[in-house]
Amino acid sequence: MDCTDADYADVVEWRRDIHAHPELQFEVHRTAALVAAKLAEFGCDEIVTGIGRTGVIGIIHGQKQTSGKVIGLRADMDALPIEEETGVPWASTTKGVMHACGHDGHTAMLLGAARSLARTRAFDGKAVVIFQPAEEGGGGGKAMIDDGLMERFEIDEVYAMHTEPGLPIGRFMTANGPLAASADGFRIKIEGKGAHGASPHVSVDPLVVGANILLALQTIVSRNVHPRQCAVVTVGWMAGGKAGNVIPQAAEMGGTTRSFDPATRDLIETRVTEIAVHVAEAYGAKATVTYKRMFPPTVNHPRQTAFAVSIARSLVGTENVNDSIEPLMGSEDFAFMLEARPGNIMLIGNGDGPSVHDSRYDFNDAAIPFGVAYFKAIVEAGLPLA
Repeated sequence: MDCTDADYADVVEWRRDIHAHPELQFEVHRTAALVAAKLAEFGCDEIVTGIGRTGVIGIIHGQKQTSGKVIGLRADMDALPIEEETGVPWASTTKGVMHACGHDGHTAMLLGAARSLARTRAFDGKAVVIFQPAEEGGGGGKAMIDDGLMERFEIDEVYAMHTEPGLPIGRFMTANGPLAASADGFRIKIEGKGAHGASPHVSVDPLVVGANILLALQTIVSRNVHPRQCAVVTVGWMAGGKAGNVIPQAAEMGGTTRSFDPATRDLIETRVTEIAVHVAEAYGAKATVTYKRMFPPTVNHPRQTAFAVSIARSLVGTENVNDSIEPLMGSEDFAFMLEARPGNIMLIGNGDGPSVHDSRYDFNDAAIPFGVAYFKAIVEAGLPLA
C-alpha cells in the first residue's frame, strides 16, 4: 500500500486524537480546526472553512491543469451520542459522545491521502478533499450542497468510503445503483378521551388506538409495496400515560421508513398518514401525523462505480473486491452528493469486531493504508498525467 511506516504512524495518531475528542453533528469545531491546520501544513493550494456551517475544503492542484477536470473525495467528521465502552487508551474524553461509526478513520485516511497528493501532485487537474459535518442525522451533506459545494469548486465526480466491520482488512465492496436506502421519520400524535381505568366505557383509549395503528402500519410493506421492492416501516417508540389505573388523554408514537424507489417512498408516506388518520377516526380519536423526509437513497453511478471497482482491484486483487453486494437498508448522507454529481461510495473492510453504532466499536487502524491508497489512486488514475 502507498503508505510508509512514518505516514502510517501519523495517520494513526490523527485518528486516535480525533477519536478521543468526538463532536456531534455541526458542532465539529475542534475536528474542523485540526483538519484545516493539517491541510495548511500539507501545502494545499486553497483551504476553505465554513462550507455547510462547519465543513472544510482543501484544493490540491496537480502537476498539470490541462484536463480541466476536478475530482472530489469526501470524509465525514461527526460522532454519535453514545457512551463509549471500548476501554482503549484513546477512548472518548467527552461523556456520552463517541466515534462509533468510523468517521474518525474516514477523516484520518482522507488527510493521509491529501498529504500524499500534495507531495507528489502526480495528476492532471484538481483534487478537492471534502470534510463534512453532521452525517449522523444532521443533513451535513445537503448543507454543503446548499452552500454551493459542487458549483463553487467545479467538482465533476465525487467519491467516498465507509468502514465495514465484519469485512476482512484489505477487502472492498460496493454495487452499481442503489447501495443504501432512503431514511424518513414519522411521529403520530393520538388525541383520545381520558378516563379512570375502571371506567373504560367512557373513554376513547389512545393506547388502544395506537396499538391498532402500529399493527396496521405493518400492512404497508406486505400489502401495498410491490413484492419486488425493498421497504421497511418500523415503529420504534410509543408513549402515553403514567399510571396503571388511568386511561390517558393522548399518546404518541414514532418510527422510521426505508426504501429505494421514489414511487415506493411516496406510497409509504401517503399510507402512513392515511392509516393513522383513518384508524383513529374509526375509534373516535384524532391522529396528527408529522412525516419528515431525511435522506434520499444512496445511488452509485455506473461509470464511476466501474472505475472505483477497478481502482480497488488494482490495489488488492480482483478476488478481494465484491462489486455487486445487496443494497443495505441503512442510510448514508453521501446520497445528497450523489444526487448532485456522479460518483461512488465504497465499503472498506474493518475486520472482525462490534458493528458500527455500538458502544464497543473502534475503527481498526490496520485499514488505514488501504484507505489512503484508495483515495490517492482515485485521483491519480482519474486525472492521469499524459
